[in-house]
Amino acid sequence: MRLVQITIPAGKREAIEGALDDEDVDYVLTDETSGREYTAVAYVPLPTNAVEPVLERLREAGIDEQAYTVVVEANTVISRRFEELQDRYAEERDEERIAREELTSKAADLAPATWSYAILTVVSAVIATAGLLLDSPAVIVGSMVIAPLIGPAMAASVGTVVDDEALFRRGVGLQVAGLALAVLSAAVFAFLVRNLYLIPPGFDVTATPAIRERLLPDFLSLVVALGAGVAGVVSLSTGVSTALVGVMIAVALIPPAATVGIGIAWGLPTVSLGSGVLTLVNVLSINLAALAVLWYLGYRPTHWFREDDARASTLKRVLALVVAIAVLSVFLGGVTYDTYARATVDGQIDEGVNDVVAETPGVTVQDVSVERSSGLFFQQPQRVEITVGVSPGDRPPDLVDRLDERLDTIVATDLTIEVRYVTTETA
Repeated sequence: MRLVQITIPAGKREAIEGALDDEDVDYVLTDETSGREYTAVAYVPLPTNAVEPVLERLREAGIDEQAYTVVVEANTVISRRFEELQDRYAEERDEERIAREELTSKAADLAPATWSYAILTVVSAVIATAGLLLDSPAVIVGSMVIAPLIGPAMAASVGTVVDDEALFRRGVGLQVAGLALAVLSAAVFAFLVRNLYLIPPGFDVTATPAIRERLLPDFLSLVVALGAGVAGVVSLSTGVSTALVGVMIAVALIPPAATVGIGIAWGLPTVSLGSGVLTLVNVLSINLAALAVLWYLGYRPTHWFREDDARASTLKRVLALVVAIAVLSVFLGGVTYDTYARATVDGQIDEGVNDVVAETPGVTVQDVSVERSSGLFFQQPQRVEITVGVSPGDRPPDLVDRLDERLDTIVATDLTIEVRYVTTETA
């Protein structure tokens, strides 16, 4: 529920009263005695989804942007007529959808002041970097809670659909500056950690699970980012708290950006490349999802004659985002294929080992370990360690040769095979 307060300009009182009567809403008029160009103030309690159509009707009746229109949240309205009004608008419009003006105001409020945005971004990036190096999920989640990244993404999208160029530019500028600042902060902090020996010498960042999982993004990363964008817009357009959704958006942006900084500090371009692509895909996908959902929900500019411009801008920006995501998806597709191919080869190796061992009485497979070539992408199997269980004093002399022949056929390359025997006894 909302309480709308409107200052009525001189000469417009009768038209405004007629418009409110036509909308069949309750209202109270008080005379304005300040001596300025306004003659009265109207107080109109409305269901949340009725604010936008009523304001449109009042604009047609003569309320312009020079008049004061204040929309505040009302906790309780006790009136039988108000209940009837709620029922009527519940049938006509989405019951939880807030007005365009309220949406724009909320989006602007979510884009924080530059200095506070910068400080929170730096702090969240530094904490995320520490959490990644410590491989601590709790610390990483803590960094997401304070990251202020939901505001700029929502501001850019809202600015596009309502044709508010200033809001759009501020949202885009804050996103670019925030990600750049996060990467720089993470790189500086990681450089200090490395050179002040706050971690052991020779520490392999690519072996840390929290870091490694952000080096090889696949198509599932798109699902996370698109879902975050949709959730952000839905929470914003329904007036629900965006705090938890902001954490979800930070999940998609802060840890990958911090990983880029770690790759820079360690001088590992492949680390920065993989996590950098993930960061870009996520931020673009969040903006794409937000734009699409806002347009689907029916948000348009205040004035009808600006709707064509807003539609053209939205279409151009959606196409630009789709093209950029499609280009970056080539990388995601390569990683997805590499993951699938690696899993397939590992499965074939396991199957081949089990087939050969099954032909040898008294021998069982205990473990199969595949060592691959160095690097993060398109690693090839080079060495296979096989642990088998045998009876005491029993070592089949031809087992290694048969395994070597079978596995070389499977992977079409010369593998190094090492077989380890462990004695097993049966009761």
